Amino acid sequence: MPPFDPEKPNRRIWITGAGGLIGHYLTQHSAPFAVMPLTRQSLDFTDFAAVETRFRQDQPSLVIHCAAMSKTTDCQANPTAAIKINIEATAHLAALAENAGFIFFSTDLVFDGQKGNYIETDSTNPLSVYAETKVEAEQAVLRNPRHTVIRTSLNSGASPNGQSAFNEQLQAAWRSGRIPDFFRDEFRCPIAAAITARAVWELAAQNQPGLYHLAGSQRLSRLAVGELAAARHPELKPQYRASSLKEYKGAPRPADTSLNCAKIQKLLSFPLPGLATYLRDHPGEPF
Repeated sequence: MPPFDPEKPNRRIWITGAGGLIGHYLTQHSAPFAVMPLTRQSLDFTDFAAVETRFRQDQPSLVIHCAAMSKTTDCQANPTAAIKINIEATAHLAALAENAGFIFFSTDLVFDGQKGNYIETDSTNPLSVYAETKVEAEQAVLRNPRHTVIRTSLNSGASPNGQSAFNEQLQAAWRSGRIPDFFRDEFRCPIAAAITARAVWELAAQNQPGLYHLAGSQRLSRLAVGELAAARHPELKPQYRASSLKEYKGAPRPADTSLNCAKIQKLLSFPLPGLATYLRDHPGEPF
C-alpha cells in the first residue's frame, strides 16, 4: 500500500469518529482530499475482523482516528470498555495502517496539571482512566515513525448530534435550568473545532509525522470559558457558580493542562487564535 501523498488528493482517507465533533469538522473541511467518513454505526472499531476486512477493501493511504470513548466519567465508570476502545482498537488500526499515514487524537489531560504550558517532550502523568488510556494509545501509535499524535484541548463548535461539544453541553444545562459550577483555578487552552480541522489538514498535506500540541493560543480558566459562553447566549438567561477545583468531588481533575503549541505553529500558514479572539471575529460561529 503506498503511503499518503498530499500531491495526490484522490488517495482515500479514513476519518473515524465522523459522527463526533472533530471528525465532523474534518469531513466538512476536507477538500480537495477524498475522504471516507466512518461513524460508529458504519463500522465498529472493536470488531477487529470487520475493521480488517474493510481496511483491506478500502486501502486508505491515511487514517485520521478521532473515534474514542471520550467522556472522562464514562471511562472512570467502565475502564474495561475504555481500554478496549481507546487502546486496543487504536493499536489494531495503527497496525493495519503500518505502511500508511495515521493521525491519532489525544488530549491535554495526559498531563497532571502541576505546571501548565506543556511542551511535547514533557512527561505525562495521567490522573484519570480516560487519560491513562490515551497515554497508552499514544505510545502504540508513535512506535511507527510514519504516524502522528495530536494532543488537543477543549474543542467548541456544532456536532451532528448537538451534544458532543462542551459548549453544546453548557447550553443544554442552561436550557434545563441547571446552574453549572465553573472553576476559577482550572485552566485549559480551548479551540474551535473548525481551527483544529484546518490545522490538521495543513499538517497532513505537509506529511510531517510526530507528536504535536494543537490548541488555542489563550490560557483560560473554566470560569472565563463559561463567561464567554454565557455572554454568547443571553437568551438562555444563563446562571453559573464561580467555584474552586478544591471543592470538586469526583474523578481527579488536573489544574492546568494548558498546551504550548509552538511546534505545530511553525508548520501552519495561520496563527492559532485564542478562543476569545476567535469568537469575537466569528460572531456567527456556534458556541
